[in-house]
Amino acid sequence: MANRTAGARRSVILRAAADLFAARGFHGVSIEDLGRAVGTSGPALYRHFPGKDALLAAMLLDISERLAADGEARVAAARDPREALEALLRGHIAFALGEPALITVHDRELGNVPAPERRRIRRLQRGYVEQWVGVLGELRPAARPACLRAAVHATFGLLNSTPHSADELPPEAMTELLLAMGRAALLAEAAEDGAGKAAAPPSGRSASR
Repeated sequence: MANRTAGARRSVILRAAADLFAARGFHGVSIEDLGRAVGTSGPALYRHFPGKDALLAAMLLDISERLAADGEARVAAARDPREALEALLRGHIAFALGEPALITVHDRELGNVPAPERRRIRRLQRGYVEQWVGVLGELRPAARPACLRAAVHATFGLLNSTPHSADELPPEAMTELLLAMGRAALLAEAAEDGAGKAAAPPSGRSASR
């Protein structure tokens, strides 16, 4: 029971910290500010986190682990690659619409995470990207992995735009818009095909001429 209570309290602190860091920046928030946001004193937070940088690390590690685990589960449950891609898109869109503060904090503050935790976050994120690349590779077998990886990163940029755009539409409409745009971005082959043609030497001529 005590562990569940401590875990719930930790989650409340992380959510409040994400909102504050997104609004004011990591360096613009004191430990006292964090304490007031959750109805306690700043020093009382040290029972949960050894410092503000450890709190930031825990926040970004938590979301990286959740995304990786959720992506793995969605791919495993899908009946085919197209269903897996749809599930990945829906999962990421749910995160993007539900946690815009975390997106802002990650984009701005990852450099303030201590190096060991930052490396772990990066490893988790690379693994998450490769889940998408694996699924996309089954749908576009002729595409090079580097092109698929670039498409996934570009799509994340699109989906993670919610801190700027989510309030423009109701959540259901925003979900459908992002789904349509995400599918189109990931399955588009024209740009990649064009790049391949540009790289090929003219027919009947040596590439060195």
